[in-house]
Amino acid sequence: MELAEGKLKFIEAWGKLGSEWGINRTMAQVHALLLISAEALTTEEIMEQLSISRGNANMTLRDLIGWGLIEKQHKAGERKEYFFADKDVWNIARQVAKERKKRELEPVLKILGELSYVTGDEKDIEFKTFQKSVADINKLAKNADKTIETMLKAEESWFWGSILKVFKA
Repeated sequence: MELAEGKLKFIEAWGKLGSEWGINRTMAQVHALLLISAEALTTEEIMEQLSISRGNANMTLRDLIGWGLIEKQHKAGERKEYFFADKDVWNIARQVAKERKKRELEPVLKILGELSYVTGDEKDIEFKTFQKSVADINKLAKNADKTIETMLKAEESWFWGSILKVFKA
């Protein structure tokens, strides 16, 4: 496989993986392109290489900056903006976890916290079932939150070593 073909295959695969992260395919493909590019790219270069419109490129770049996955830079003497991605996959994984925690887990934890105050007849099977389900899900969500917090604070080797110890036990 030639490099050009390998790059296209990677961009496609990363695009599919991105949808699993909760970001759209184009956003993941732009991230993939910047991830495998040795130099920062302009909006025009991104548009050309991925065959996307200027509006789509601009919106996607803004979203990637919002997720903390890419950065914008300026080169002296040029008016164009250049974009680049951190190449450290551990940093990428932590950033995605941080964003997903903020966008998905924290709102769920808030709702589950509110639902824990629902009152009812302690003898009613419907109320007891509701109460137990909410409590169990809340416990699981809090454990997931603690795990993500540990990941966000941890060094890569320590984190994976700790995870492996859990599976060996």
